[in-house]
Amino acid sequence: MNGILQDNKIRTAVLIIGIFIAFIVMVLSVVLGYTDTSLSMAIEAYTAFNGSNEHLIIQLSRVPRALVGMAVGISLGIAGVLMQALTRNPIASPDIFGVNAGAGFFIVFGVTFLGITSIQQFMWIGFLGAAVASGLAYALGSAGRGGLTPVKLTLAGAVMAALFASLTQGMLVTNEKALDEVLFWLAGSVEGRKLSMLAAVMPALLIAWTVSMLLSRQLNAFALGEDVAVSLGQKTVIFKFAAALMVVLLAGGSVAIAGPISFIGIVVPHFARYLVGSDHRWIVPFSALTGGIMLVLADIGARYIIMPEEAPVGVVTALLGTPFFIYIVRKGIFQR
Repeated sequence: MNGILQDNKIRTAVLIIGIFIAFIVMVLSVVLGYTDTSLSMAIEAYTAFNGSNEHLIIQLSRVPRALVGMAVGISLGIAGVLMQALTRNPIASPDIFGVNAGAGFFIVFGVTFLGITSIQQFMWIGFLGAAVASGLAYALGSAGRGGLTPVKLTLAGAVMAALFASLTQGMLVTNEKALDEVLFWLAGSVEGRKLSMLAAVMPALLIAWTVSMLLSRQLNAFALGEDVAVSLGQKTVIFKFAAALMVVLLAGGSVAIAGPISFIGIVVPHFARYLVGSDHRWIVPFSALTGGIMLVLADIGARYIIMPEEAPVGVVTALLGTPFFIYIVRKGIFQR
């Protein structure tokens, strides 16, 4: 598959332009919303802080929100690329395969029965839930005749997502306190997130981003088929374990801080392939950048849908991603 950007110099230029666009989008996230602010006011909030309501909102809400949205979008975009390459399934993503639902279930379980309240605890239990959900989906999709296939893995992931979502709802019904604490979070939101929360998960995300970039060359070989990858000298067992671990870090960290946000991991890898083709050395960075931009833009839109109240950003990403998901399924791509 050839993308519309076939020259590496052009790809590099577009990537640099994309970084600039990401910065502009984050600036818009800081200044746009129910409270009227401006770029000069945002700068003054850090250079001439006066304790005003606007300056406090910029420092304590808008800037952390923009940074969290960008970090989560980058993580979900990369996680989608890894999952689609590992499974050779174009609709693979943390939300479709139940990884987000598993992480969410474990976090709600921790809030309900273990009294967990800190983001550090959320992070570790989110990682555990993501790992358990991934393992169960992979095991279920590999069972039976024919071994692992894209269709079986998709169905197994859907089963895991439904199972963990049902268990989560069951716990919330019996615990109103937990319902109040996590209901908005479960819809996927970056509102009210603090820089300390981002700092708690950032080391894991940075490791996952870096390792995913290093794995991108091996993703090209693996995409040709596992037998071909082995013939080229790739240790596929180690490679698959490393890539799966990165998905757990990316999805678990994202869910811990922002809740289960859907469809970013499905949409952005396809957009990246449209731009740069099948070379994962370019797909990974383009997906990361596109995911961050898309999530921050969705968060800006979420502020205006039911103003003066705000909709969870997960609702907006679902509205944007559902038509694209239907398009993929109608074309029958996942059956290839």
